[in-house]
Amino acid sequence: MIVEERIYRIQAGRLPEYLARYEAMGFDLQRRILGNLIGYFTTEIGPLSSIVHMWGYDSLDDRARRRAELAGLAEWQDYLRVCTPMIVEMENRILVPTSFSPLR
Repeated sequence: MIVEERIYRIQAGRLPEYLARYEAMGFDLQRRILGNLIGYFTTEIGPLSSIVHMWGYDSLDDRARRRAELAGLAEWQDYLRVCTPMIVEMENRILVPTSFSPLR
């Protein structure tokens, strides 16, 4: 298993709007296509107006296939047109569990 961690910094004052739009337009699509949502969070301390979400995949190939399927959906493209302009900065990491990690 691999874990994809994505961190988005949202324009100041627009976090509630971003989350509402994501919940209405993007969440069900991502959950259906990407599958294994590990967690979706906002920050209280540290860089504010940030969202951190993590998705689990069997492999990098599994991730690539699922993300390509998501990208091909017209509904996802509609969501991106609405929400991407609210994102100031994006960071993405692939995490690989250690042999002793409780999450594998």
